[in-house]
Amino acid sequence: MEPLSLIVFPAIDLKDGQVVRLAKGDMASATVYGEDPVAQALRFADAGAEFLHVVDLDGAFAGHGVNAEVVAAIVASFPGHVQVGGGIRTMAAVEQWFGRGVSRIVIGTAALTDPQLVRDAAAAFPGGIVVGVDARDGFVATQGWSEVSDVTVVDLARRFEDAGVAALLFTDVGRDGMLTGCNIEATVDLARAQSLPVIASGGVKNIGDIRMLAIHAKDGIEGVITGRALYDGRLDLAAALVIAAA
Repeated sequence: MEPLSLIVFPAIDLKDGQVVRLAKGDMASATVYGEDPVAQALRFADAGAEFLHVVDLDGAFAGHGVNAEVVAAIVASFPGHVQVGGGIRTMAAVEQWFGRGVSRIVIGTAALTDPQLVRDAAAAFPGGIVVGVDARDGFVATQGWSEVSDVTVVDLARRFEDAGVAALLFTDVGRDGMLTGCNIEATVDLARAQSLPVIASGGVKNIGDIRMLAIHAKDGIEGVITGRALYDGRLDLAAALVIAAA
């Protein structure tokens, strides 16, 4: 995946086969934005997106793929790179997804519970593994964000600096889906505290967040994931792509 100044990843989160967004990772708070995920992926492509972030929310809670066929249909139709996460906790699942054509896989819970999986997967698929670092008040959240560990975000990130992973996906769970603005300070601090590129996620509000993250690309911010701001019309994807590429 060739990086731009800042990669913008439009997000498609899946629950019961529908496009949804959650508030702070709460499945009970799901807002449905569409019943045709493939059509949504193609709309993002038409706006100029070359990268897409897809999450199987049901899978994140179940610990295995639940919306796998829907994700596979998105991967098959989207003309760019698709990054997939949600319940990917075994090497068999990793191999299955790369076999279906995804560009990168996000491993979250298993990065804490089974770090050897991350190392093995990164060795088998160079440049293909992203470690999901999801935080509540600076500590790593797991199991679809339903549990919080006693491991700090920076400690988890440093465990994989020598593992060959492509990037860290840092999500401030408390801001996710809330449109309160991305936690730029914490994201930049994480990027500076270790050597892996960082993808920002959680709370993107408007074009201002994209502009600020683009400024910090030099600090190791590789990209940004945005969902609700796009679906609510608060962020124009085409405009965001222009700023990110500048």
